[in-house]
Amino acid sequence: MHRFILHNDNVCEASEKSLSAGQTGLLTGWGVFSTIRVMEGVLFAWERHWARMTRDATLLRVPMPSDANAVQEKLHQLIEANGAANATLRLSVVRNAGGIWTGPDSGRECDVIAFTASTKVWGAGVRLTCVPQARHAACEFAGTKILAWAMNLTWLEQAQSRGFDEALLLNEVGEVSECTSANIFIAEGNQVYTPPLASGCLPGITRELLLDEIRVAGYRVNEKTLFPADLEAADEVFITSTTRELLAVNDIDGRPIRNKGGARQALGAAFQSYENDYVRSRLAVSH
Repeated sequence: MHRFILHNDNVCEASEKSLSAGQTGLLTGWGVFSTIRVMEGVLFAWERHWARMTRDATLLRVPMPSDANAVQEKLHQLIEANGAANATLRLSVVRNAGGIWTGPDSGRECDVIAFTASTKVWGAGVRLTCVPQARHAACEFAGTKILAWAMNLTWLEQAQSRGFDEALLLNEVGEVSECTSANIFIAEGNQVYTPPLASGCLPGITRELLLDEIRVAGYRVNEKTLFPADLEAADEVFITSTTRELLAVNDIDGRPIRNKGGARQALGAAFQSYENDYVRSRLAVSH
């Protein structure tokens, strides 16, 4: 984490005592968050991140700030304070009241908390291990990105303690859902598939862009129910996230992936071109 954080309207030292032990959202994970890529000072796909946070907040009854533009301006102040023009930003909205352990009224329904960090270098590929029964796709809160992240962190830590990089999470009927912090795709020739939201996966922004915006001649990207056997038989397997973009999967539980096609490379190049166009267009407006 960089030196300064954003707490509501104030950019302050991360070491300052600015949070209360009685904030319900901090004690229970009652809040929503998103991880956003900062490129040349631009919050990449900001509108999509804010829209997803708002959808999740509505479902979870988490109050959200009414002015997205004001929040965005504060985030730019944080980026400038940290000299974080190319970095990763975490934005959280925390519910402040509810339940019997609520602290003294702060006068705010929610707290906005954000910080930046250097973007992690993930390497050329990852090794996955399967975790059964890790997603409950039938739950009404499946696919929401909430502050209660302890199970994901535990599965990730367990996977890494066994020499893997990430955990591949299956749902209650054995379908592939997602990783702890990434979506997953396979390629079969020129057909590229990712599990549908009905699998219980989170609607990642990179996933959303690959489905809705990125077009590469000769390739089609669609949703499809997948099982572990589909991944083992695929020409390519890759995961996607804000910080990873499109990252190859080398093996799953020790079984190598062939990675013999060119889908990931072609889609990755098109995605980076989309990123660059987005950043250029925002910089042009700001100037």
